[in-house]
Amino acid sequence: MGAVLLFSCMDTIAKYLSRFYPVTGLLFARYLAHLLVMIVWLAPHMKSGVLRAHFPVLQIVRGMLLVGATFCFFNALRHLPLAEASAIGFLHPLLLVALSGPILKEKVRPARWIAVIAGFIGVLIIIRPGGGLLSPAAIWPMVNALFFSVYQLVTRMLSGKENSYTTLFYTALVGSVVSVFGILAPGGWITPTPLHALMILAMGIIGATAHFMMIKAFDHAPASALAPFSFSQIVWVMLLGFLVYGDFPSNGTLLGIAIIIASGLYVALSERRRTAAPARRI
Repeated sequence: MGAVLLFSCMDTIAKYLSRFYPVTGLLFARYLAHLLVMIVWLAPHMKSGVLRAHFPVLQIVRGMLLVGATFCFFNALRHLPLAEASAIGFLHPLLLVALSGPILKEKVRPARWIAVIAGFIGVLIIIRPGGGLLSPAAIWPMVNALFFSVYQLVTRMLSGKENSYTTLFYTALVGSVVSVFGILAPGGWITPTPLHALMILAMGIIGATAHFMMIKAFDHAPASALAPFSFSQIVWVMLLGFLVYGDFPSNGTLLGIAIIIASGLYVALSERRRTAAPARRI
């Protein structure tokens, strides 16, 4: 929940900066700032081999998935309000629950499948025909959700097998290397002002911290069990979108958001009852 709060803050900054800079340049600057933060952060540990990955291919795939997810979401923020873009992007925890069974061989309980179905209904309500959001722009957060759900599954596959700092460093390194190709295109880079450069640095710090928290969460819990807590992000993006941009979701969007949140809470409560039952018997 701490990670998704930080992600919400990062998305709010990204939406503001997307008014002034191309997505390719913003993506590169965000990952470069993340990489610089990681180099400073990991400097005391570099001699201990913390940067030596045991599964370099998975680390690279994971990093590329996150770059794709970030690119899609930054494009979504250029065209959609913060809350609506995030709400459509909440396909990712639903996809995470659905994919954790066949890919990670985790047991997905019936309550979680009910939440997946309800959550998809909520997303369909948000992008309903005639609601103004069923447009090409809505494709960006949907594709973001697909990339991000697979990214989280790969994170779970690496949990307990790689040092958390190693995974975090590769996130920044792969992101910086892949995104550099975007700024080579015509118009792909605009030098930021000093104030905007500080905001980009803040994005790097916030992003590094959020990803570290998420990695540690996957070290301690199954992917399908963590998915419901991602829904708390919608509260933060609604609040930040209103306070910073004056955007407030429509009644239809609020209904879809309410269904998504309810589905997440249902899974969280059922998971809590399941884990608490053995303790009562003891």
